[in-house]
Amino acid sequence: MLQGITVLDLASVGPAARASRWLADYGATVVKVGPVSKHGGVQIVPPFHSYGGHRGMKRLLVDLKSDTGRAAFGRLASIADVLIESFRPGVVNALGIGPDALRAANPRLVYCSTSGFGQDGPWSRVAGHDLNYLAVGGFLDTTHARADGGPPVPGATVADSAGGGMQAVIAILAALVRRSTTGEGAYLDVAAADGVVALMSLAIDEYLATGVVPAPRHGLLTGKYACYDLYEAADGKWLSVAAIEPHFWANLCRLLGCEQWTAQQMDDDAQDAIRADLRAAFKTKARDEWTAVLMEADTCVAPVLSVPELVESPQFLARGSIAEADHPEAGRFRQTAPVLAGQPEPDGPYQLRAATETDVDELLLGAGLTAQEVAALREDGVVA
Repeated sequence: MLQGITVLDLASVGPAARASRWLADYGATVVKVGPVSKHGGVQIVPPFHSYGGHRGMKRLLVDLKSDTGRAAFGRLASIADVLIESFRPGVVNALGIGPDALRAANPRLVYCSTSGFGQDGPWSRVAGHDLNYLAVGGFLDTTHARADGGPPVPGATVADSAGGGMQAVIAILAALVRRSTTGEGAYLDVAAADGVVALMSLAIDEYLATGVVPAPRHGLLTGKYACYDLYEAADGKWLSVAAIEPHFWANLCRLLGCEQWTAQQMDDDAQDAIRADLRAAFKTKARDEWTAVLMEADTCVAPVLSVPELVESPQFLARGSIAEADHPEAGRFRQTAPVLAGQPEPDGPYQLRAATETDVDELLLGAGLTAQEVAALREDGVVA
């Protein structure tokens, strides 16, 4: 769907790296741009399971602190459609590759800056990671506490992925759609913390409307009621229950032998007693025995799967969520597949490339540099 779109990605981790990966999944050509090693920068060496032809990614190392390096990068930016960066605010301008400079030469460029707290505001220069953005965005405070009473450490990088990376993709795609009619690119300021606030909209909007402070087990979707909770089975494994609608709840109560609670689903005073009976009922069978009974009986029950379990799950195998890949050094192995909604599935294993391979000649000659100019840049150590 994004064939013909070229993305320059100046980030190795965080929201920007996730955004470029998803854009590549949908057919964009992504160029990972990193620093040359002589300046001691962190090298962008993607793990082989996320770097290869199926991701549409190419790689170039360039010294952006040198005049010739900046000029070469500028030639690439002049023919690119999208640039994604995640430097601290002000760094790209100091390097001479800020949005004003590059968009002056390429007005069609969609320039996306990703950061933790945004390009302005009192925290704009504060360092942080996923857990910090979930903390300030209200996510941790409204999530059920761990045993010592403190907020949990989530099992996925929700802020980097959903709060930052996906928000960047949405903004980039919207800017490309607008560009198709106006011919003009855009500057996008995407902050992971802003995205977490958006993810928390149900709780935040409720507080703003009612003054009631959200907290763990405060509302329906945070565990206040027994019909929306997690329960341990006889084998120590767990089941998720999300029987919100009355007919789903009635089905669950009937199959658990807890019909006495059908009419009291939302009775605040009865929740402790309901939970006790549900816990006792679920303890009578193993997790998979319960899923065999409940999953297809309109009860909104599903097992809590471990990673080893989910990669062998018939559901995810049927959906193509786990794919095979061939790597020139590691051989054939399995990996998480792209989510290719609306696109044809690949025929056979994905063909990956070595993570150390670069595309200097292809990229720079394609940007209009001569072979002699590229050779001189290599000899001077400006590109690699």
